[in-house]
Amino acid sequence: MNTRTRARLADPDDLAAAADTLAAAFEHYPWTRYVIPQEHYHERLRALQQLYLEYAHAHGIVAVASHCDGVIALLPPDAPEPAPEMINEVMRLHGDRISRLQQSDPPAGAWRVETLGVRPERQGQRLASTLLVFALTEAVRRGCEQVVLDTSEPRNVRLYERHGFQTTTHTDTGHGPPVWTMTATFENSTTRKASL
Repeated sequence: MNTRTRARLADPDDLAAAADTLAAAFEHYPWTRYVIPQEHYHERLRALQQLYLEYAHAHGIVAVASHCDGVIALLPPDAPEPAPEMINEVMRLHGDRISRLQQSDPPAGAWRVETLGVRPERQGQRLASTLLVFALTEAVRRGCEQVVLDTSEPRNVRLYERHGFQTTTHTDTGHGPPVWTMTATFENSTTRKASL
């Protein structure tokens, strides 16, 4: 790992650049292509990333690495319901594909990795691993004992397995991209830090 690459908690001023990074990272991602209309796809994707990051920054963890070239966001189980204005905007941006937007229900008390993305030109440089280690350590420091996530990319499954996640369900209905739901459990912060 490049020892000069460090992850840190995002500042409010980082969120615009972080949303740009996520929009670039998910430009061709099967799930976002499935749930966001093709008309003005990039603008919708960018706006949704900004909304989600602002919410996660207010209620959970947003971390960035290498000048915001990589971004991760996690939410705790006690995050409040989004404001009606945010829900309405999310529905508007997803348009007639809003019914495709589904997430697995996390176990009680579990945190959720909402997003993890790295700019295409920086992928393969371990930024995702750096962000995962940082964010999971921070979540455990805040009392997290279990983390769940969904991914539609087989390469991501291997990444998450290297960081202690196991697939709990794999759904492939044929109507959209396959979805792997994965879970990692941590006994306590001391155990997690030792395993990192």
